[in-house]
Amino acid sequence: MRVHVLQHVPFEGLGSIEAWLAGKHADVSWTRFFAAEALPPLDDIDLIVALGGPMSVNDEAERPWLLAEKRFLAQAVRAGKAVLGICLGAQLIASALGARVRPGAEKEIGWFPIHARPTPPGAFAFPPAVEVFHWHGETFELPPDAIHLASSAACRTQAFQLGRRVIGLQFHLETTPASADAIITHCAGELVPQRYVQDEQTLRSRPAAAYAGINSLMAGVLDYLTRADDAERAPQP
Repeated sequence: MRVHVLQHVPFEGLGSIEAWLAGKHADVSWTRFFAAEALPPLDDIDLIVALGGPMSVNDEAERPWLLAEKRFLAQAVRAGKAVLGICLGAQLIASALGARVRPGAEKEIGWFPIHARPTPPGAFAFPPAVEVFHWHGETFELPPDAIHLASSAACRTQAFQLGRRVIGLQFHLETTPASADAIITHCAGELVPQRYVQDEQTLRSRPAAAYAGINSLMAGVLDYLTRADDAERAPQP
């Protein structure tokens, strides 16, 4: 499996996705936009993972690479590639496909539940309710023809699916204790008390089981997105 990662800041990495990729013996390449790295040709890529970041998808004047990334993601979707967007990555997919991204009514930082939406047969199905890790202040409209997968009390659009190969997640299922520590350390200034913003002590107090639960769900999302690729690579009888 050939996987390409779009990384926006050094402190938001793959988290638990790294172990999943290792288990698949994936060949992983990167575009690190903070290091001015180039985007690759799409031809040989099976899965694209667009990670999070503290910037806005609307910051194109200050960060012109956002335009190139959006074009790349739109091309990947049209080409039928498997694409996973996480937080900023999900917003970039939505923006690339013409949906509006804007400040949310509430910032959502911490461990809060999401609730599954009714979905058609064959779509990815989240548990009816599950507590996940959030860190976002913006939200987005659903792209055209997208399936709405999940909501939360603070943010209506928490997850969407396009076709069989594209999923955008506003929240972070890949978070591990180490990756949570990294984002808390670098973005602690955002922990201003609000209704859906938890303090640092609360953020750091989650048990290992909480991380194991969301990481298992992350693996389920990745398995769903790449199932067709696995079938194509399987030996034929």
